Order: sequence, then C-alpha cells, then structure tokens
Amino acid sequence: MARIPDAFIDDLLARTDIVELINARVPLKRQGKEYSARCPFHDERSPSFTVSPTKQFYHCFGCGAHGTALKFLMEYDRLEFLDAVEELARAAGMEVPRETRQRNVNPESQDLYAVLEDSARFYRKQLDASPRALAYLDNRGVDAATRERFGIGYAPGGFNALRDALGRDERRMRLLERGGMMSRNDSGRVYDKFRERVMFPILDRRGRTIAFGGRVLDADDSPKYLNSPETPLFHKGRELYGLWQVRQAHSRIPHIVVVEGYMDVVALFQHGVDTAVATLGTATTPDHAELLFRNAPDVYFCFDGDRAGRAAAWKAVESVLPRMKDGRQAFFLFLPDDEDPDSLVRQEGADGFNARLKQATPLSQFLFDSLAADVNLATLEGKGRLAERAKPLLAQIPDGAFADLMRQRLTELTGVGARASTPDTHVPAQRARAGAGPAPAKRSLVRSAIALLLQSPALGLELLPPYRFAPLRQPGVELLCELLQLIYERPDIGTGSLIEHFAGRDEQAALQKLAAASMPGEEAAWRTEFHETVARLEHQTLLQRREELWNKMREGGNSALSAEEKQELSQTLAALWRERGRGAQGA
Repeated sequence: MARIPDAFIDDLLARTDIVELINARVPLKRQGKEYSARCPFHDERSPSFTVSPTKQFYHCFGCGAHGTALKFLMEYDRLEFLDAVEELARAAGMEVPRETRQRNVNPESQDLYAVLEDSARFYRKQLDASPRALAYLDNRGVDAATRERFGIGYAPGGFNALRDALGRDERRMRLLERGGMMSRNDSGRVYDKFRERVMFPILDRRGRTIAFGGRVLDADDSPKYLNSPETPLFHKGRELYGLWQVRQAHSRIPHIVVVEGYMDVVALFQHGVDTAVATLGTATTPDHAELLFRNAPDVYFCFDGDRAGRAAAWKAVESVLPRMKDGRQAFFLFLPDDEDPDSLVRQEGADGFNARLKQATPLSQFLFDSLAADVNLATLEGKGRLAERAKPLLAQIPDGAFADLMRQRLTELTGVGARASTPDTHVPAQRARAGAGPAPAKRSLVRSAIALLLQSPALGLELLPPYRFAPLRQPGVELLCELLQLIYERPDIGTGSLIEHFAGRDEQAALQKLAAASMPGEEAAWRTEFHETVARLEHQTLLQRREELWNKMREGGNSALSAEEKQELSQTLAALWRERGRGAQGA
C-alpha cells in the first residue's frame, strides 16, 4: 500500500480549521486563546478537552486523548486513515495524489469485495425462495425488518448452487476461493463451502461484506456455526459481528455488549438492545479490545456462567487490562444456566436485559475475585499468593487513576505495598500545610527549546542543519535535533503531526504534555526566547568542547592534540572571547 506523502498531509492539516471541524461535532466554548468542551472520548462533568487554533491540535487533560484534525476524524467518526484523509481533502478542495489513491485501491481487493457482495445478494434472494429457512427464522422470532437490517440470507443445499450462480469463469472461481466461499477436496474438486445454512454477512468498518457465518437449520447437524476462513479481507481476531449496525444506530455509542453468537446479536437488536456485537468463534483478542474501546467507553462482556464462560471472561480480562485507560470501564455479566442473551431478551425484554447489565460485575471485582478464589486471605501465605498473582496483571494497566486504585485495592486485600510510599510522597502535603516551599524547578534549556517548538513549529525553520549544539551531552538534545530536522524536512508540519511522528515511542507522552501547556506571551516573544535559548545551548557546546580538549592536553601534554584539534581549540577560545565581548557591550 502506498503511503500518502507527508508533505500532502501537512498541507492538508494546515488548510483545515480544527476548531470548525470539531465544533461541528462537539460544541466548543472559547476560553482565552483556546476552546474547550466536555471530552467526547470519555465521560466527565467539567470540561477538560481543549482545542488550540494556533497549534491545530486537541488535547484532553482527563483521558489524554490528543491529536490533529485527521486523528479526530478517525477517532470520533471512526474512519479508516485513507477515508479520513479523503474527507478532509474534499472539505479543503484538495485532491489526494492520484497515484497514492490508485495504489491504495488494490484491484484484486476491490474484486474480492465485489464477489463477496454478489454472494450476499445471492443468499438473500435464496432466503425468499426457501420456505424452510423462512420458517426457521419465523420460529426464532426474527422479523422481516431485522432480516433486512442484517442482510440475512440462506445457502441452499447441494454443492454447486453458489458456484453455478457466480463462478462464470476461471477468474471468478479464483476470487470465490480467495474469498473463502469455496472448499477444495483432496482430489481437487471445488464446491460451495456453505450449504443448507442461514447466512449472516460479516461487514467491515465501512459496511462492506468481508465474510460470512452460517448456522444450520437442524439442531442435530454439526458444526452448529461455520465461519469463513481467514482471507486477505477477513481476520476473525480483528472483526466483530454487528459493529457496523451498532455504528449505524448511534452517532455516539454509549456502551457495547459483547455476546457469543450471531443470533444473540440479532435478537438483542430486534428487542431494542442495539449495542450488541459478537466475536467470531474466537476468544476476545487484544485487537478486539482496542476496537471495542475505540467505539465506546464502557464494554459489557456477556458469557455463560459455567466454567467455559468464566474461562472466556478471563481471556477478555487479559486482553482488556493493557487498554484500561482512565475513563474506560469493563463489566462482566454471567447468565443463568440454560439461558443465552437470545432467550433472556425474549423473556424479559430490553428493560429486563438492561437491568441485568446494571448488575454486572466490574472488571476490578471480577479480577480480584478470580485470583482469590482458592486463596485463604486470613493467612499471610494466602495474602502473599494473591499479591504474587495480581502484581504482573496490574503492571499492564496504563498509568493513571485506575491503575493507582487497583494497586490500592491490592494493598487493602493483602497489605502488600502499604509501606511503598517514600517520605517524598508526603512533602507536597506538608508544604501545602505550611503554606511555603521552594518555587518549582526551572525548565532546562533543552526542554524550553522543545516547548517553544511545539507551540510554534515554524520557529525551527529559522535554524539550518547541521545544528551546532548537536554534540552537547545533555538529556533531550537528540530529541530537539530530531524535531528540528523533521520541521526542516516538512516545513508545513503542525504541532499535532509533530507529536504523532513519535507515536509508540517513550517521548510521545512528554511531548504531548508540553504541547498541551499554555505558554505566556505572543509569537514574537517566543521567537526571541527561542533564539536566546539556542544561543545558550551553542555556548554550552563550546564550553564542553573546550573542556574536552583541555583535559586531553592536561593528560598527554601539548603533543596529545593533533594539528586539527589545536586549530579547533583556538577557534573555540576565540568564539568564547567574542561572546564575552558581545556580552560586555550589551551590559
């Protein structure tokens, strides 16, 4: 897949008014130079979400969400990258580079989508012609509107129904095989994979058919459910059945209910619980967890109450824990014996099912209850065992209030960690009570330069590589040089794109924090401060090099320096004298 050129993205973001874009979706209120709102990515009572028109950047001080207009579209409108780029380009009157667009649209992938959509259409038509399949759905209480909503169809009996309808030539047959619609036996014969099954199309995040699930009509037949195999378009560990329909039902999804079967999703929707999705014959994966939380802040996992159901719930815990940022919640609902969401919602209706959701077990409780199931917490040994089991799991939770509270709960249960706090943790409170204390530490020169660049990346265009302070051995110098080089190579880059460049790296969190901070003064004052800061860094670099050469000469005498190093020392001393002279004149 071709990358869209960075220069095009930078230009696109420079032409996009991020305030206008976000305000059309989340009402903003002006606060000084910036705009604020309640964060659209987590529940909060007071606004902590800010949008900066100068930085073209949004940031939430509550949950940490941040980024450019492009990232906002991807997160809020739940668009794929290329779709978000094309939407911004249309609004800005720009055209995505033709070569990029064409190369991103793989002709074979497009043909695969087309043949799978043809298959879905064929199955829908076959449903209307099958009294037996219609009777099955009628008996399950699936009405016509719900059948249409989910595109439910029927795969007729025989081995060649789909093949005869769609496999008109060798190329079409290859596409049907690649799309998972055909099977091949040991002798090489190709035949329909799905036969005599109610068919549930699986849609991707753009509503395109990418696979199918088929359910037998006769409960004695097996397997009960048959899913498409992995294909170039379909990876079961990354997709959720019903998510497209949930997105269509809500502009902002309040929560998602994860169930196990297609019919559970269909029945819940029909009875008014239109937030249900199902995993596709697999346990909850990390990709599932990320996808769930990208779409809703609260996720309810609904499983059988037996041993298998609790094992599935634990798999979900393991996938969810590393994604439990502040503001996200996970719950577990275990069903009574011999019941499933389909049967429960028919008996109790949406109100009854939602009442059960309100009684669901929070992740925190389920985790500690599961870990302590065979532990005697009345003994020190039992407490030690629980702590040993819990600590590796808690270490996976992202830093924040939830992680702190989980560690606090472990301390309450076991006592472990009760003395972990150091005297330093009490200093702020003591100082607050005393009403005095030293001023906060002054920001380092390197940190100041980085903060100024994040406020106004264009400042970096006033310096040309190579940067004279690059050899300076101070924390952050390499990062500062990398930022300057990035700005030099991409003159239109904005604050948000600078930070996104470091996605997945340790530096991103610190850059995000600096970018979100308000800096006093105007850009003219920032420019002066930036150049003064760079000059001081260059001065420190000269001092560092002078000391290096002097130390070498002290250890080995004058002959220890090469002719080039002697010339460099002379030039370094001359530069320092010139700086001292300029300083004296300025005084």
